[in-house]
Amino acid sequence: MPRFFVAPEQVQGNSVTVTGPEVHHIKRVLRLGPGDIITLLDGCGNFWESSIESIAGEIVHCQVLRQGRAGGEPPLRVVLVQGLAKGDRMDTVIQKGTELGAAAFWPVFCKRSVVRLDASKKASRLERWQRIAIGAAKQCCRALVPEVAEPLEWSAALDLIPPGALVLIPWENETSCALKDTLQGRPRPDEIYLLIGPEGGLEHQEVEEACRLGGIPVTLGPRILRTETAGPATLAMILYQWGDLGG
Repeated sequence: MPRFFVAPEQVQGNSVTVTGPEVHHIKRVLRLGPGDIITLLDGCGNFWESSIESIAGEIVHCQVLRQGRAGGEPPLRVVLVQGLAKGDRMDTVIQKGTELGAAAFWPVFCKRSVVRLDASKKASRLERWQRIAIGAAKQCCRALVPEVAEPLEWSAALDLIPPGALVLIPWENETSCALKDTLQGRPRPDEIYLLIGPEGGLEHQEVEEACRLGGIPVTLGPRILRTETAGPATLAMILYQWGDLGG
């Protein structure tokens, strides 16, 4: 059944109005019309199975048939703190991370980040990344759309991590503390912050700064992964061990 996201205020009792880009998808791409059944989600975990009543211009009017809480979310929250990367690598991280179950993405400027964004570029990139998260959430039948935060400096992002939270730092210079042992050696937390460096990795100073806040550097194994691979790969390992990946 086609799935579309709406804002909570678009739901009024048993009626839902769909506006914005989703209308184009309904009308032009899928060529749906009155009588077709679709699923509407508010991105906060609620769903409304609805029948299209009419399409007037750029507004789709729907009648609710059934509502409830949507599933598809992991039992723990993983925030991917990703060093800004060049080209479409951030797009890949957000798309694949959303499919795997990331709860949020924090893009960060690191010492080795090549990308530098002015105010206008920040706004356009942020809008693009959020669209990618919405599309990926629809494709993989998630109930929630991960939030993509505005790009932050490394230190500012660390300051936002709650005290006592589990912070994991996959790092190519760590050789003794394996991610596998770290996950198997402790009970499942409610929330994890996963820190990934950009191309070229994190500098020692950045890792030390994170360690002072309780961060744990871990090794993923003998192969060094690209920045766009490391985050989704680690996320998959975490959600296999503590989440719902693998069934």
